[in-house]
Amino acid sequence: MSRRPPLELRVGDVVRTRKPHPCGNDTWEITRTGADIGIRCTKCGRHVFVPRIKLEQRIRTFITRGPDPQAPKQ
Repeated sequence: MSRRPPLELRVGDVVRTRKPHPCGNDTWEITRTGADIGIRCTKCGRHVFVPRIKLEQRIRTFITRGPDPQAPKQ
């Protein structure tokens, strides 16, 4: 059984999730990466931590991407 590689998530990414937040919004900004991902609701500002695996399953699409950490700095 093969596993998919982890989805590339960056601080500053804005993602749309499959289920909306109780405030009615379905877009979140990623504020922290690691085993647990910190996300902030773009409507009400609520900040929560979600396990990476659960968030990867819930992401529908990327609205905007954060800066690429591999890109050369000018």
